[in-house]
Amino acid sequence: MFDFLDSDWFIISLEIVFLLFIAYDAKKYFETKKKEYITNIVLTLGFFIWAFIPFYNSYMTWSEDKKHELISECKKENNETLCQCLDEKIFKEYSFEDFKSLDKNSSDFNEFIKETKEECLDDSWF
Repeated sequence: MFDFLDSDWFIISLEIVFLLFIAYDAKKYFETKKKEYITNIVLTLGFFIWAFIPFYNSYMTWSEDKKHELISECKKENNETLCQCLDEKIFKEYSFEDFKSLDKNSSDFNEFIKETKEECLDDSWF
């Protein structure tokens, strides 16, 4: 039901909205010199960065050949639809350097994989 929250278009739209809020608050601050607008700008910048991290991890730290290497490894073990969903979650959660240095047998990573597989296989509305 809320699969659109993980889509790239939603993140891009959210980033545009945050930039519009920042521009509006900056304009209002320069017109009125009220401190409330600085608080709004700082909070909006925080949310901008928070929303940008998965997008950055997915597109800036993973090159195409590294993505294909991870995808081909998954296809040996699982079906293609599950692999695509699982890989997208990994790309958004970890940068390439973090994933490379990550202990793949750790309980945290195994729990992440288990939860991600459940999300990917779950077809319910809730």
